Amino acid sequence: MNIKNALEPRQPDEKLNTIIKLAVLAVGGQGGGVLTNWIEAMARSQGYACQATSVAGVAQRTGATIYYLEMAPAADIPPVFSLSPAVGDVDIMISAELMEAGRAIMRGFVTPDRTTLIASTHRTLAVSEKMVPGDGIASSDEVRAAAEIAADQLIMFDMDKLAIRTGSVISSALFGALAGSGALPFPRSAFEDAIRASGKGVEASLRAFGAAFDRVKDGESEANGDAESQPKPAVIAPKGPAKQLREWEALIKRVHAFPALVHDMATHGLRKVVTFQDIAYGREYLDRLDGIVALDNADSGSVLSIEAAKYIANAMAYDDVIRVADLKTLGARFQRISDEMGADGKTLELTEFMHPRAEEIAGMLPAAIGARVKSSPKWMARLDRWFNKGRRVRTHRLGPFLMLYMMGGLRGHRRRTLRHKYEQAHLDRWLTTCSGAVSQNYGYAVELLRCRRLIKGYSDTHTRGLSKFDLVMDSAETVKLRDDAADWVSRLREAALQDEKGTALDGAVQTIRSFT
Repeated sequence: MNIKNALEPRQPDEKLNTIIKLAVLAVGGQGGGVLTNWIEAMARSQGYACQATSVAGVAQRTGATIYYLEMAPAADIPPVFSLSPAVGDVDIMISAELMEAGRAIMRGFVTPDRTTLIASTHRTLAVSEKMVPGDGIASSDEVRAAAEIAADQLIMFDMDKLAIRTGSVISSALFGALAGSGALPFPRSAFEDAIRASGKGVEASLRAFGAAFDRVKDGESEANGDAESQPKPAVIAPKGPAKQLREWEALIKRVHAFPALVHDMATHGLRKVVTFQDIAYGREYLDRLDGIVALDNADSGSVLSIEAAKYIANAMAYDDVIRVADLKTLGARFQRISDEMGADGKTLELTEFMHPRAEEIAGMLPAAIGARVKSSPKWMARLDRWFNKGRRVRTHRLGPFLMLYMMGGLRGHRRRTLRHKYEQAHLDRWLTTCSGAVSQNYGYAVELLRCRRLIKGYSDTHTRGLSKFDLVMDSAETVKLRDDAADWVSRLREAALQDEKGTALDGAVQTIRSFT
């Protein structure tokens, strides 16, 4: 937590004797309306006149809303309140998410001469961040640095995590942080009475309120406070028949024969492919990795082997119809959804949105039959007409659930499918290209391995990623003799990750063509 000038509740200064101006920025589902109602009710109970307004916005952050309150001591002449915040004229800014605090600073609502900024440091990603094929997450450090400069009093810590830990929602924690900041001239009991008067989830809300209040008062640092609550990664012990466990141990021994730096990534990769298919598939994974490790140079830090361990596993555990159906019917997934929705034993109605294309259906057929079907425009049009339509599969019902469950159980059929044949051939061509480049340019070979990052997802997402991957690999071939070949492959890959349509990648490819 970052707390600047956090003091005991301060005596109302001159501006607090007139009109107090408070804004709340929250995304849908964070309880911004509930928090606003609490603040308004508390102010009125303390003899203040108060007005609250809200302005919903959907363009930048779906469901983002600005709640604005003005309050002043009741007087014979009613005060005239504004309907919306003005630049440089906000006393208290509450942000239910870190980037909302950044937006408040950019809009000039946070100023060092007057504004108390209370913000949770957790992230709720914006649509624009999710749309980027690569890492589109905006820098949190930049917002923190700006907040340090912009605010008069700054209170920041992960209030969402605190609320979850106490069985409540973030609005309760924000209310507690507001009380602890001393920015309003009201006692703690007034805040708690406002929660009690609401009559909903009182006990849980009071727990989160109290925890946030105490944390602000204690001035506890975020690093120390959150480190203790971070769970250590659980080591999952494999389970199964004794024969398969012995076979698994034999695979682990093969992993331990690799250089020490490769052990962790190779173990994760092995778990992934075995979970995806079976023990035999794990042997195939290690066989492929053996070939790369044999070409590696220990003096280079085994970077080539580590990248190969990661991306070979990703390539082998591709997303097909069978895997998607299997993931959607896992008991752990249903439990997670139930926990997130707070079902507490109540019945949930769960709808899966599926849109299979003709290519996915043909890919599930046996390789020979699927190839004939895919080469026939008439059959592909027929499959498209039968299957390529939006479907809502209600998996809380027995029939639809069994359909997906049986489809996810076709793992044993996967090796015979057309999709598997294509995936294996594509994987082998990629590894052959990477292996052939090692002796020529080690860094170039490493960057070629990393290009597999471009292929991900399912259906149209997979098709777009595959087309970008093929374009990057073709363009990489034209620069392989250059001393800076590795740099150019890295630039191509990063360009491909910048936007969905591939505009940046097309520009990078044109640049390469201009000098080759």
